[in-house]
Amino acid sequence: MRLPLLCLLLALFTSQCFANITITTTSLPNGTVSKAYSAVIKASNGCTPYSWSITSGTLPPGISTKLSTSTTSLDLYGAPTTAATYSFTVSAKGCGGHVSSASYKVVVQSYVNITTSSLPSGAVNTAYSAVINASGGCTPYNWVIASGALPAGVSATVSGTTRSLNLAGTPTTAASDLFAVKVTGCGGHVSQVSYRIIIQATAVGYLTAPSGLNLGSVTVGGSQTQALTVSNSGGSTLIISGATVSGTGFSVSGLTLPYALPAGGNANLWVKFAPIVAGTDSATLTVSSNASDPTVYVGLSGSATSSSSTLGVTPLSMSFNTITIGSTLSQNGSVTASGGSITLSSASSSNSQFTLGGLTLPVTISAGQSMPFTVTFAPTATGRASANISFFTSTSTSASETASGTGATIQHTVDLSWNASTSTSITGYNVYRANISGGPYSKINSALDLSMSYGDSTVQSGQTYYYATTAVDSTGAESSYSNQVQAVVPFP
Repeated sequence: MRLPLLCLLLALFTSQCFANITITTTSLPNGTVSKAYSAVIKASNGCTPYSWSITSGTLPPGISTKLSTSTTSLDLYGAPTTAATYSFTVSAKGCGGHVSSASYKVVVQSYVNITTSSLPSGAVNTAYSAVINASGGCTPYNWVIASGALPAGVSATVSGTTRSLNLAGTPTTAASDLFAVKVTGCGGHVSQVSYRIIIQATAVGYLTAPSGLNLGSVTVGGSQTQALTVSNSGGSTLIISGATVSGTGFSVSGLTLPYALPAGGNANLWVKFAPIVAGTDSATLTVSSNASDPTVYVGLSGSATSSSSTLGVTPLSMSFNTITIGSTLSQNGSVTASGGSITLSSASSSNSQFTLGGLTLPVTISAGQSMPFTVTFAPTATGRASANISFFTSTSTSASETASGTGATIQHTVDLSWNASTSTSITGYNVYRANISGGPYSKINSALDLSMSYGDSTVQSGQTYYYATTAVDSTGAESSYSNQVQAVVPFP
């Protein structure tokens, strides 16, 4: 009776060893960067011990594996370090040699994070807008005011992408409003930041201007004009209603009144001094507005001379020769007053590639004295350039010099090389170039190239070119284009 029992046990053992093993876990949970992660992949049937392996793909960085004591499961554990989507295949092999495989995808997300740290202040009855941004995690985000309240008159709306919360409206009450904003990513991760918005009472304008303006020395019969800048340093738009001058020889223009000057804005009044007799003149400019300081006074002064004076410039011409684009070269000159003092009121260059420096205008030059200046040539294009450098006096006389130079670029060469064709009877190669990817191409070599290298020195700075080659055999037959290469020529 013992023999049949032994046979039965052997049959049972054989059945277990040769049964098919099956991985029963069909999916794995997703993870979050720096947050503890664990998952279990289970298998059944067949006979133990099982052997496990990752047969393709990779686990998320920071995740490790270990076998359970029974070897019927593979434990995944750790803390992911990098946000990404990871795909991999796991195989389990029973002691009888049967194998089961399953593929998985684990998405590792970053934490959602509000990136806006503070919000601007506002004013009653003045339009207000601000944006609170967030990043990371997965969308759509869910935004809420977690505590406190927005300023009265201001509301919040979620952007179309849900990555920002837009605040907009017109505040109605002066206050200091403290509130907290919370955003939740689609993975359930939360970020919360507290803000304070200060709403000020209705702002008023405040007009500022220099206390005085000296228009220098002007020859009788001539004139000198200078800009006088007025500013609104208050919190709301002000209206300039008047600008008047008391005193002879001075006048004011430049603004069409009434003029609205916004908060933080500047505007220029133009003051002209045109004396009719020699001597010292003074006047007062009065600027009126609805600002909190409704009247602003500016003292005006100037002197008038009757002497006959002339202005000279040295040298009469400057030559800068050839300068590479991106480089500069400066030369020095001077203006001289002869026969009497002269007020140099302005200077100009007729070409922006030549700039004038070293002078603070207006400036009065005494008789027999000189004032140095510099002219700088900074070419922006190739070829010859010239300019008239002009100097103007308060009596509308002038002196000038010429400046010239040539702008040039560095001549670049694109060096090409290629591998020999594997075809037989090749007698040489042609080189083709195009201005856009994929052609059309134009042949640039004048004769077949035998060296499998070519230097293109006809390129222009700042351009991009595309090259391809063809092989030509002894019958004159030409191959199709090779693979294309791109060359970006630097500027200059």
